[in-house]
Amino acid sequence: MSPDTTACTAFLGLRRLARGDRLTVAHAAHQALHRGAPKPLLVFDDATAQPVELDLRGDADAIAQRYAPPPTPPNAGADPDAGEPADAARGRGRPKLGVVPREVTLLPRHWDWLATQPGGASVALRRLVEAARKAAEAPDRQRRAREVTYRFMTALGGDLPGYEAATRALFAGDAARFESVLAEWPADVADYARERAAGAFGEVA
Repeated sequence: MSPDTTACTAFLGLRRLARGDRLTVAHAAHQALHRGAPKPLLVFDDATAQPVELDLRGDADAIAQRYAPPPTPPNAGADPDAGEPADAARGRGRPKLGVVPREVTLLPRHWDWLATQPGGASVALRRLVEAARKAAEAPDRQRRAREVTYRFMTALGGDLPGYEAATRALFAGDAARFESVLAEWPADVADYARERAAGAFGEVA
């Protein structure tokens, strides 16, 4: 199994057991299970709230071998500007901007309008795409935060009092109602849900 430094959090029942990279969490989970912990153990990816399956077989050395992060490459701290790539010395012509040419299909009136824009069609299209991307960032972040929060709440809080009210408040953007329900939940579960919901109630431009 490949090492993974993705941040995650382990819950033993409704109590947070450990947080950190997979090696840290796997060691804590391994120790808890060997102590005979009776409650279910669940591990979540902190970014997505997706369940994380950890292979906890063997001893501590086996856990370390599976989940230890890879060694840092010798040139990891090198100055990226110290050297010049082979194709950096370019002659006359279009500068290398990372532009990817692809076919774009538009109506004639669109092409006519683009032809009148400063810099031509390509510059105008890039400008329009950047504006649309920036306009979508806030609602996209809000949507992702709600989905991640809902995923966690369903996995660990589905049987807690007020779960349905909390999910309705989450998707309705009712932060006050959401918080009032979480205030009655076990502290570790409520704190983790709040962290996942940090961007779920922001104003959408």
